[in-house]
Amino acid sequence: MNDDTSDRVRTDRLMNVWARVIKTSHNLLERVERKLKNEGFPPLSWYDVLLELRREDSKALRPVDIERRTLLAQYNVSRLLERIAKAGYAEKARSEDDGRGTVVKLTASGEQLLDAMWPVYRSAVENELGQHLTEEEMKLILEALKKIPE
Repeated sequence: MNDDTSDRVRTDRLMNVWARVIKTSHNLLERVERKLKNEGFPPLSWYDVLLELRREDSKALRPVDIERRTLLAQYNVSRLLERIAKAGYAEKARSEDDGRGTVVKLTASGEQLLDAMWPVYRSAVENELGQHLTEEEMKLILEALKKIPE
């Protein structure tokens, strides 16, 4: 096989991997979201935001930090935080550091929601992904993905 042929083969394989990763990711997220919705829970993005708040010792983060940690676009974070606060799972407060900025704090209701969503979320991921992979395959996939910068 000459260099041009091997380059084409590699490029074809790379594009197949790319397409499969994107399609699989999209479809997995869609199915997990559907299971959460069917159980009466809000979208996965709510869980992600509340989980990041729980991970903080203070149970509070600035919106910009939530944006960075969740990889949600800034314009989505603002609206999402409004909906989460309106539902009572978080509350906005003045930053104690500078008094000008805003922080979002996890409420007791938000803690309860996380605890209620977790079994459904975990089960959905197991059913949609985990049951199709062996322990060895999961290790291989994880190692391969670690090579790709986030």
